[in-house]
Amino acid sequence: MEKGKLYIVATPIGNLGDITYRAVEILKSVPFVLAEDTRESIKVFNRYDIHTQLISYRDQNHQKIVGKIKEKLDMGLNLALVSDSGTPLISDPGFKLVRELRDQSYIVESIPGPSALISALSISGLPTDKFVFLGFLPKSDKKRKEMLKKYFDLENTVIVYESPKRVLSLLEVIDECTKENTVVLAKDLTKFREEVLSGQAIELLSLLKDRDFESHPHGEFVVLIYPFLKKE
Repeated sequence: MEKGKLYIVATPIGNLGDITYRAVEILKSVPFVLAEDTRESIKVFNRYDIHTQLISYRDQNHQKIVGKIKEKLDMGLNLALVSDSGTPLISDPGFKLVRELRDQSYIVESIPGPSALISALSISGLPTDKFVFLGFLPKSDKKRKEMLKKYFDLENTVIVYESPKRVLSLLEVIDECTKENTVVLAKDLTKFREEVLSGQAIELLSLLKDRDFESHPHGEFVVLIYPFLKKE
């Protein structure tokens, strides 16, 4: 019997309209969808009248559930994996599963779509020919500084995800690493409160403090850093 395949399906990062026809078709066609958080995925499912059964899949329950996933695939059933938003595995669960399945000759197929880091890069105005994505940086300012300096030396655009509670301290760290910088803060992309700010780290830090952001941190941030001043 031919084995089933696992589809890695990208879903919207904010605006629920940002999903491909193919993604909806796949999610409707499979008997089970593995989801990082079923409570988040059900919002997309309700919007597009998808009635497929959702199964919780996270790194924490990988060992418990991976055997059952393989059983379904061995029966010839196709499955899909989604994250809370965007393209799965990009700072989201799924790496362990994809690696294990590929190592054992199962077919894993991409159903491409939204990605917060690519969306942010495309509108940032920063160099796009060379960039590095670091996901979420360590919480320690010292470790963040060490990591950023390492990648700033490569002269690439550096992209990270950051929580609103730490974005101000990140701007301070960037300024300490290099005074000659250009930073883009892409907040809540594709959502109602989307905002893209650009300038030197010290300028953006001052702007956010003037807004009393420290007292009311909010939003999901993609932070893009070019370790030099952007040429006009």
